[in-house]
Amino acid sequence: QVQLVESGGGLVQAGASLRLSCAASESTFSNINLGWFRQAPGKEREFVAAISRSGHNIYYADSVKGRCTISRDNAKNTVYLQMNSLKPEDTAVYYCAARGSWVSTRTRDYSYWGQGTQVTVSS
Repeated sequence: QVQLVESGGGLVQAGASLRLSCAASESTFSNINLGWFRQAPGKEREFVAAISRSGHNIYYADSVKGRCTISRDNAKNTVYLQMNSLKPEDTAVYYCAARGSWVSTRTRDYSYWGQGTQVTVSS
């Protein structure tokens, strides 16, 4: 199955930027749709951003729209999440997820998940 490994998390101050990466062990990376989700302590996992196979269809949660950019590099089998103007409420474990056929913003639609990378934003 597809293996996903997130990286790039860390401790930053409010207003700072962070770039998360997700590397996939998938020889047909261009055939999978990808998403970023996050889970804060005591809360359910929530959608952040998603990108289709071609990269043409992109979706963002209202909470991050205008501050985040999702992109993918099929040659490197990697999807990125650029986060700017970070807020303390962005603090969470960020997960990369993958699925086939079509892109989705729903957690339950994704078949493969990474272990997550911690993002902590201090004020």
